[in-house]
Amino acid sequence: MRKELDGERVAETAERLSARIEDRFPGSGLLAVSQWVATTSHNAVARTAEIRRPYRGLRVLSVGLIATLVISLVGIALGHGGEFDIGGSRFEQLVQILQATIQLVVFVGAAVVFLWTLEGRMKRSRMLQALHELRSMAHVVDMHQLTKDPERIKSPGTDTRHSPKRDLSPFLLGRYLDYSSELLSVISKIAAQYAARSTDPVVLDAVDQIETLTTGLSRKIWQKLMLLVPELDKGDD
Repeated sequence: MRKELDGERVAETAERLSARIEDRFPGSGLLAVSQWVATTSHNAVARTAEIRRPYRGLRVLSVGLIATLVISLVGIALGHGGEFDIGGSRFEQLVQILQATIQLVVFVGAAVVFLWTLEGRMKRSRMLQALHELRSMAHVVDMHQLTKDPERIKSPGTDTRHSPKRDLSPFLLGRYLDYSSELLSVISKIAAQYAARSTDPVVLDAVDQIETLTTGLSRKIWQKLMLLVPELDKGDD
């Protein structure tokens, strides 16, 4: 049994949802958004795999610096092994050698730590960029259902010349809102893929924020759907 989301399955679900939307609302803005979500879902599979891949160049450079440090320390020990008598100029030379050794260790050690953590920072940056795109995508989905107001079906009023076009039946309006909610769910699942093997608290927090965002937006949609329940006709999905 799999213990994490299967990106390929998420992408298949996004494709199927887009096809369902095309059946109901061909040429609609929601269809364009669903195709964007499906494409992003497919790209996320390769994108997450690429981000998780180790940056071998940085690791080789880090190992090379560590090897250089060890070789330098061994060379210092062997080159001055007989100069550790306390007294006179030899003691001063010993102090200078120790100072140089400490500086070498600090400098190389800082470089190693920087390179070793650079990989994590680079991966975090790429993940946060992808998650930012998903957050924007969720807001786009919300914008498409913004004017889909079931109250206008129950209590129609007089439209102004700037009023949005409202020509959906209660059933189609229900499907439109339902599809919007499903798109938000798919977006949250795409985001979860980036956190599947990550222990970075910044990334995990960003994924949780997207989950909270999509859940909140879906809750608003379901409130609209509850208003539609008395008006809904039956139909096939």
